[in-house]
Amino acid sequence: MDWNVYSKTAAFTYIIHLKPLFSETNADMIEQINKTRIFIFLALAFGFSWATGLVIFLTGGLENSPILNIAGTELPLALLLLATFYMFGPAVSNVLTRIITKEGSQDLLLRPLFGERRWVCFLAAWFLPSLLILIGTILFFLLFPTFFDANLSTLTTQLQNAGSLPKINPWVIVALQTIQAMLISPLLNTIPTFGEEFGWRGYLLPKLMPIGEHKAILLVGLIWGVWHWPVILMGHNYGLDYFGAPYLGLLAMVWFTLSLSVIFSWLTAKSGSVWPAVIAHGAVNGLAGIGILFVCLNPDPLLGPTPAGVIGGLGLTLCAVLLLALPRALKLR
Repeated sequence: MDWNVYSKTAAFTYIIHLKPLFSETNADMIEQINKTRIFIFLALAFGFSWATGLVIFLTGGLENSPILNIAGTELPLALLLLATFYMFGPAVSNVLTRIITKEGSQDLLLRPLFGERRWVCFLAAWFLPSLLILIGTILFFLLFPTFFDANLSTLTTQLQNAGSLPKINPWVIVALQTIQAMLISPLLNTIPTFGEEFGWRGYLLPKLMPIGEHKAILLVGLIWGVWHWPVILMGHNYGLDYFGAPYLGLLAMVWFTLSLSVIFSWLTAKSGSVWPAVIAHGAVNGLAGIGILFVCLNPDPLLGPTPAGVIGGLGLTLCAVLLLALPRALKLR
């Protein structure tokens, strides 16, 4: 991994994408909500998470991470650090920024609100991301049928290795796993996804709203994508064996987070709470790998079938475009 090239790439991205959003007019609007708080938050969020990424890199990266035995369960150190310190960087930064700047606990967006039909936001958060991921997965295999494995060889091999090859059709197992993931994953994943959403949607998004809803949401999506870059450089989501690796993976991740930022921000705006975004994020993480069960050969991970690929994420992207086009859909309450 060439960290000098990485830092230059990050700086170039800032100049091209972020600087215009902090033009004189936009800067004056952000001044109303105190630019200092925004920059303190970003420094803490990136510093905390990227320092964790450095620890992961120095201890073997994602592929050669040491295995820990925790309560009889073997767990890679990298996975543990990702799910805790890395993902909780934004949430910790929310709290620390409020303490440092003496902002206090107002506007935390932590209270779940169900009145005025806001419960619909929780329902949408629970099921909509999964449906959009399934749409993207289907579109990927329709466009690239060569990579579709109707025999589910990956799942069959996994079951054989586990010594539990079932007598029932593997497709039944996939259907049950999909339903289970849609129903349970949004809840099971709330703890780690809260670490991100309490920072990005719970703090940064409202602070940037004076520059305009669309600009704020897309800027948060861009920042969020760049925040992932250290682990993308180590192979997270895309691996390291694809055309343009690992640098095109950086751009693909930003594309992915831009789509998610629109959807999660819409849920936050309409519910007045960060919890629907937390649940939706958990739903995405829970079903993101479903397309891998159907894969044969070696498709380009930048395309799919996971939603982090451009084609695999088409369902999410189309939903985001629709929300951006709808008037007042992204107004923060």
